[in-house]
Formats: sequence, C-alpha cells, structure tokens
Amino acid sequence: MANNPSMNQYKVPGTRGPRNMQKVEKAKDGKQTIKRLLQYFAEEKKLLIYLLLVVLMIVVCSVIAPKLQSQAIDSIAQASYEDLGGVLLVMLSVYGIQSLCTLAQSRFSAILSQGIVRRMREDLFEKIVNLPIKYLDRHSHGDIMSRMTNDVENISNTVSQSLSSMFSGVLTVIGTVAMMLYLCPQLAVLSCVTMILTVVATKALSTAMRKFYRKRQTLLGNLNGTVEEMVTGYKTVVAYNRKNAVIEEFNQVSDELTKVGIAAEILGGSMGPVMNVINNIGFVIIAAFGGYFAITGEISIGIISAFIVYAKQFGRPIDELAQVYGQIQTAIAGAERVFAIMDEPSEDKSGSQNMENAKGVITFKNVDFSYIPGHQVLYDFNFEVRAGHKIALVGATGSGKTTVVNLLMRFYDVDSGEILIDGVNIKDIACEELRRNTAIVLQDTVLFADTVENNVKYSKPEATREEIEAAVKMSHCYGMIRHLPQGFATQLTESGCNLSQGQRQLLSIARAFLANPKILILDEATSSVDTRTEKHIQDAMVKLMENRTSLIIAHRLSTIQDADCIIVMDKGRIVETGNHEELMQKKGRYYSLYMSNEDEETA
Repeated sequence: MANNPSMNQYKVPGTRGPRNMQKVEKAKDGKQTIKRLLQYFAEEKKLLIYLLLVVLMIVVCSVIAPKLQSQAIDSIAQASYEDLGGVLLVMLSVYGIQSLCTLAQSRFSAILSQGIVRRMREDLFEKIVNLPIKYLDRHSHGDIMSRMTNDVENISNTVSQSLSSMFSGVLTVIGTVAMMLYLCPQLAVLSCVTMILTVVATKALSTAMRKFYRKRQTLLGNLNGTVEEMVTGYKTVVAYNRKNAVIEEFNQVSDELTKVGIAAEILGGSMGPVMNVINNIGFVIIAAFGGYFAITGEISIGIISAFIVYAKQFGRPIDELAQVYGQIQTAIAGAERVFAIMDEPSEDKSGSQNMENAKGVITFKNVDFSYIPGHQVLYDFNFEVRAGHKIALVGATGSGKTTVVNLLMRFYDVDSGEILIDGVNIKDIACEELRRNTAIVLQDTVLFADTVENNVKYSKPEATREEIEAAVKMSHCYGMIRHLPQGFATQLTESGCNLSQGQRQLLSIARAFLANPKILILDEATSSVDTRTEKHIQDAMVKLMENRTSLIIAHRLSTIQDADCIIVMDKGRIVETGNHEELMQKKGRYYSLYMSNEDEETA
C-alpha cells in the first residue's frame, strides 16, 4: 500500500535481529494471564484430575519405596527373614505401580497440552483471520507468526513437561521432608545443610546460565538474520561483489556465537557435577552422623540407607523447580502475547444491505482519510463513477490512488465523509457481500501453495471446469497453463515461485475473470506482463467490463486512453478530470504525466 504513511513503521522482512529467543520473559499482568489460561484448563478438567491423581501416586510410591528398602535391609541385617519376602513383594509392587503411573503421566500430559494448545491455536487463528487490515499493516507479520508458533509452543511445552514436574516436585519435597523427620529428626536437620547448599548453588548457576543463554540466543538470531538476508538478496550480493564481505560478517558473528556457546555449555554442564558434589557432601554427613546414631542405637542401618535415597530424592525436585519456574514465566509471557492479539477488536463486518440488484454506481462524498492521525492522505475527496463505466486513477507515487481502493473495499474506514454504492453507504453493506461482488487484482500477486486450478478458482470455489477454462482463455493464460508439467494440476510452490512474475499476474487476472464481479478493481494489474500480452488482456477485458463498473490504477498511461473518465490525483486531492483527449488538450498535470510516461516507454 504505497500511500500508507505507517509503512515506515513496518518491520522489513529479512532484517537482522533476535529470533526464537528462549530467554525467560515475565508477563506484565501475570495473574490475569494465568486466570485466562485456567479457562482452557477448565475444559479439560477431567483429564487434569487424572493427571494430578497419577502424579500423587508417583510421589507416594517414591516416598514409600525407600522406607520399604530400609525395612528389607534391617531384616537382612537382623537375620529376620520371615517378613523379608513380603517386604520385597510390596517393594516390587510399588515400583511397578510407579512405572505404570509414570507412563500414564506422560500420556495424560501430552493429551492435555495438545488439547489446550489446539484450542488456543484455533482461537488465535480465527482471531487473526478476523483482524482488520490496518492491524496487519501496522504490526510485524513475523511477530504475529511467532505468537502462533513460538509462544504457543512454549505454552505446550510447559503444560506437557513443567506442569507435572511442578506438582510432583512440590509434593516430593513435602513428602520426603515429612518422612525424614519421621524416621530421624536429628539426621533430617543435619541433611538441611545440603538442602541449603542445593538451593544456593541452583540459584547462582541458573542466573549465570540465563545470562549466557540469552546472549547466545541473541547471537543465534543475528546469525540466522545474516543467512536469511544473504539468501533472500543473493542476486544483489553477487551483482555487487559482496561475497567476501558477507562471509566476513558471517564469520564474525559465528566466532562470537562460538565463544558464548562454549561458556554457556560449560556453565550448563557444571550444574550436574556441582549437584553431585553437594549430594556427596550430604552422603558423607548422613554416613558419618547416621553411623554414629546407629552405634548409639537411635536408628537402624536400614534407616541410613533410606536417608541416602531421600537426600538424593530431595535435591532433584529443587533443581527441577528452579528450571520449571523459568519455563512457566516464559510460557505466561507467551500467553500474554497471544491474548493481546485475541483482545484486539475484530474487523467491523456489520451491514444488512445486499448487492443482489446492484448497478455499481460508486460515489465518494467529502471523504477525508489518514492512516495515522495528523498525517492526512485524502482531502475532501469527491467523485462519482457511473454504472458500467471505466474510471482510471492516475498520479505520482503517494498521491492516494491505492488508498481510494482500500477505502472502497472497506479495508479501512473513512475519517469523515461517506462512500456510496447505488446510494447506499458501504458501512451499511455487509463486508462479505461487498467483497463477493468486487474483484480486485493487485500489483503484488498472491498465489498459494496449491494447484493452478485451485488458485484460479479461489475467487469462486464452486466453479465448474468449463467456467475455469473460459476464464483462463479470456485472460490469455490458457496456453501457458497447457505448457506446464501437469497443466491445471501443476502444484505451485509457496507464492507461486515456480512461475514467472508475469505468469503469476496472468493467473490472478484469470481469478478475477472467474469471479464475474459487479465492480472490478485493477491496481497496476498488468505491470509485470509484456506489452503484447497486455494488449491481449486489454482486449479481453472489454468483455469483462461490459455492464460492470471498473476502477483502474495504471502506471502505463497508454493503457487507459479508452477510459470513460480519468481522475488525476496529487497529494490526496483531485486536480484534473476528463477523458484522454480532454486532458491532453488542457496540457496540465495529466499531459505532463503522459509525456514523461511516453519518454519512459520509448527509452
């Protein structure tokens, strides 16, 4: 949209910057976001209860098992074998139940996370589809896509991995401490030394790791940006002999990423050894003091064994909880970004009038419009298009031509004034009805990764093969399609990149032919086809334009000489109107544009 001043705010695709950063982010309003997330959990209440019950069973088993182990050891130490078989059988049953519950936990977590994420993605996608055009114009498309992918994926990972870990971690710590205090309060208090060391070490290492991981993700984003720019603009890189400069730039970022990556991996790898050292300190304390208490007869040997297991079991959840906290914060921040889009007002599609018997009279009355308040684009804009007439809008870049189309299609709403079709304000016509009766061919062709046939009938999904063939013949692309490998069944790549720009534009014109609209809008529709093909299309369009109102924006002024009326625009105002002959005789603004255009075409 060439006339949109807010385009300066757009994020240019391919520019370098952080991508896929997995840093810990914090939500601005975490409580409110959590409440909204819980609404999605509420719909999976039964599954969530099953998950919590399974987690509870796992924790109970993990707390009971060391106690049973201590009983078995005491039975062997005291040569009391009568109860040993029963204890071992119970231990086997407990470990079996724990294993089955762990499998069930993985299954329930996966189903729960995917169910929640599926509904969230559906809600978000439905919202994006119904967002007004101005929102998509003013926000980075990459950022919107990131919310659909990265942010939702973070929520999925947190639900499937962190949620059960958080519950089991808290319950395990509580259960383990309770059991240790029950077995030997003195030894439990002494074991708290290692607990404190574990908490302090985990916090210190996590802080240091987070710093380097953030920097690594930033550099990784820069590296990806460098590669993306090089691939996207490869022809320009080659044309200006910038290969060596690009390689040098890539190597600089890559070297820095390597250094930071090594530091991050060293810190990340140190977590395990540090925890092992602390655990070993705990084992020494338990062995030394536990041996002393055993000699004095305060505890049995089996209890020492149980304490060693409990000490190890206690440290693991604390470490997990430290990691889970960061993941949960990131997920909540991601959820907040997702909900921010969901809270955006949807496009106003209101209107009760239909266009069943519309003739196509278009009237602009005193229209003022600005994309950004204070930066007006159209000023007191007035003109009328008679039914079945062909109107051309011409003017320099930034004069407001495309803005007229945007307003007519209700992509944007006017600041003041009104736009009428057959005397009915377009605000009173339902958006779907307005756009169903209006076909538009843009300068920037949009094709989808689908077959040629499906791309053509995108404007009329119920079209028959005969109607499709008639449309492509009228748009002079039937021969081109026949020469494709599978004809109409040829699969196009993303954006139709396996076709030339001219071929893509021909298909978009065929799509407009098939729509059989009451109003036809051509925005530089033939800018990418050769002059000979353009002449054929212009001849074919005569049929299409019969009894239809046509609004044309053209760069080549020679192609609109037969227009019923030419509107010359400059800086958002109409400066001249008339047909080609009348405007040429005036020798005003249109005459200057036409002569300069002729010079360009003959140069």
